[in-house]
Amino acid sequence: MSKYLSTAKRISTALLLLLSCTSITSFAQNMILSKDAHVSVITCGTGNESYSLFGHTAIRVEDRSNAFDFVYNYGAFDFNTPNFVMKFVKGDLQYFAVAHSYTDFINEYQYEKRSVYEQELNIPLALKQKLFDNLTVSLSTGESHYTYKFIDKNCTSMVVDIINETLNTKAIVKKEDTNTSYRAILYPYFDGHFYEKLGTSVIFGRKVDKMGTELFLPLELQKSLKKATFQNHLLAPINKTVLEFKNETPFSWWNNPYTYILFLMFIVFINKKSVSLFYLSIMAVIGFFFAFVGFYSQHLELGYNYNILLFNPSLLALLYFYWKKDKKAIYRLALINIICLVVYLFFIINKVHFILVLPLVITNGILLVRIAIQNKKRIPIII
Repeated sequence: MSKYLSTAKRISTALLLLLSCTSITSFAQNMILSKDAHVSVITCGTGNESYSLFGHTAIRVEDRSNAFDFVYNYGAFDFNTPNFVMKFVKGDLQYFAVAHSYTDFINEYQYEKRSVYEQELNIPLALKQKLFDNLTVSLSTGESHYTYKFIDKNCTSMVVDIINETLNTKAIVKKEDTNTSYRAILYPYFDGHFYEKLGTSVIFGRKVDKMGTELFLPLELQKSLKKATFQNHLLAPINKTVLEFKNETPFSWWNNPYTYILFLMFIVFINKKSVSLFYLSIMAVIGFFFAFVGFYSQHLELGYNYNILLFNPSLLALLYFYWKKDKKAIYRLALINIICLVVYLFFIINKVHFILVLPLVITNGILLVRIAIQNKKRIPIII
């Protein structure tokens, strides 16, 4: 869904999707599943595009006796939503469920060369019918609409919720990595995507440093389902591989730690006032953005962002004081930011992104020390 589409194509796609969902729900509303019906959780593997880094979760309902085989997907949103970007940033963009034919769904992942796994739920026919009815009602009444939250409300958590609600118990809970932070859980998904890893590391605040006790990623759900039990038996005893592709780490000549280090070394060793001030100003602008989204956005992951001590908005004042030629103010501001860097190091020394941001800390520190030394008031020596 993150791929570029022309406005006309987006509108036509949305209309086709709406018509498809309407026809499916109207057909399915009064359908009684046969004894041969199967209900499964579908887990889609990760891809190399930004929208596919974390995989995907869906529910499949298959009933050959009724010629019914559809996949319910809670990860849809409308590109034509007014103020789309600002709603996404604020965290009140509405996501919803759609239903695809299983064949179309699999063909899409076949085309994208992404693995697909299926875990059939071992539940009585009555509960299969109840889950199917819940899915149908969810689509037809708009109950499937929800406000997306990166950790708390997404395509995976919605699938977990509707299954647990149907079973009238929390059968599916997280089984592994409950003593690992959300930030650490996310890290392996960024292999080969260095700047995406760096960006999420610095824009996420304290929430992602909490222990990852909630299921929010598709592959986590897949692992937990293997151990989940219901009525004294495994809920999903068989993990079937539908499609399997080797997910090779992509190579990029620029999206790697080497360009990151080379750029920072250039900033340090060129040792020009204009370059240093430009770099620190960029850091300050990023800090202003962090402060803005921290207050504006409803995404709790973006709040209480201690990385603002590194991307300090006060650095922008250096330009003003250099323009005013106020050496005393420049010196004091440099000292304040050096102290902020020291405090920041104490915050992140036990965090998983410590090594990742350390080059930025060192670069900022060197530039600020230089600025402080250059603008320190010299004490005359009387002989």
